[in-house]
Amino acid sequence: MNEHRVVVTGLGAVTPIGVGLKEFWEGLKAGRNGISRITQFDPSDFRSQMAAEVKNFNPEEWIDEKSVERMDRFIHFAMASSAMAIKDAGLDTFTFDGNRAGVIIGSGIGGTHTMEDSYSRLREKGPKSLGPFSVSKVLINMAACMVSVAFGLRGPLSAPSVACSTGTNAIGDAFRILQRGDADIMLAGGSEASVSPLPFAGFCATRSMSSRNDYVEKASRPFDKNRDGFVMGEGAGTVVLERLEHALSRSVRTYAELIGYGNTADAYHFTAPEPGGDGMIRVMREALKDAGIDPPKVGYINAHGTSTVLNDKIESAAVMKVFGDHGKHLKISSIKSMIGHLLAAAGAVEFVATVMSIYTGKLPPTINYEEPDPECPLDYVTKGVESTDLEVAMSNSFGFGGGNACLIVKRYGS
Repeated sequence: MNEHRVVVTGLGAVTPIGVGLKEFWEGLKAGRNGISRITQFDPSDFRSQMAAEVKNFNPEEWIDEKSVERMDRFIHFAMASSAMAIKDAGLDTFTFDGNRAGVIIGSGIGGTHTMEDSYSRLREKGPKSLGPFSVSKVLINMAACMVSVAFGLRGPLSAPSVACSTGTNAIGDAFRILQRGDADIMLAGGSEASVSPLPFAGFCATRSMSSRNDYVEKASRPFDKNRDGFVMGEGAGTVVLERLEHALSRSVRTYAELIGYGNTADAYHFTAPEPGGDGMIRVMREALKDAGIDPPKVGYINAHGTSTVLNDKIESAAVMKVFGDHGKHLKISSIKSMIGHLLAAAGAVEFVATVMSIYTGKLPPTINYEEPDPECPLDYVTKGVESTDLEVAMSNSFGFGGGNACLIVKRYGS
């Protein structure tokens, strides 16, 4: 039985437009573009040659030098964003019961940099060339595990992998644990660092990524008529969720209250969304029902908005189906226009942005929107940051394989 209210008390983000909550949020409000030609490998032979890479990131600011060598880049991101969220929530100086604190951080692809490096070593130098951490650096669960070790989080531990909805699922699952009273504190989110040749070539083969290589800063253009695919990004987002009673007991700042979660499957296709948007429609309705609110209460949606032809029009149609006439008045934006698609980390970073929209009353823009698409007829935020008296917001994530997840937050105290 879900008896406990849950609030957001800490936020951390490692993104292509800024490392840390302040830089990330200021970048969103400024409409900063984080997409450029790939620097981590030579992309000349690839159909798509751009990505939203994390810049100016030094893992040793959050992890000791010896441990850095034992972790893949996606674990570095998770450790950093978790340390930020812990500090932001004041848990770095507060003594809490580690048995009542857990972590759920997922990834979609895991340690691809390590995997590629290990395979090259194996082929060139044989099996004795691999180090003892070759396996642990690759495993998807190791981001959550290392965060657990670093901060003494001995409660529930999990690492979902649901493609592009992973981060949202992680936060939703942590929400459920706290609602049940099975923990007092949960760290939750997603991390991804797959800007490396193997996964990048695979996504190129799906032809779902933009090939606007001569105009990379305009490549990610959600809901625009001339969109031609998503742009891969990398990064991590972590949030601290607490039972309201626990947060009140330590007089901590509260960003927002998490009130609803939905999770559905399309059961349709490996990559394409169900054409009628059935899974998207059901997941938004599930989240609304879970939150106990009617559709007109929602004032803003941080959309999945990938910049692919299919996703954007199906998501727009699903919103119209769920919200009816109110859908015409909803404010909608996709921050993937600035940070690209962070895959498993996308939902977590977008949830951070959604919470900040509730907390500050500022809605980030969808940049690169130049020509309206008749099949995407909603009220997208496209002319810079908008101010609003926002009380309830929704964050959507829809992943390859048909996984759908939705979170609803409201202003604390409203």
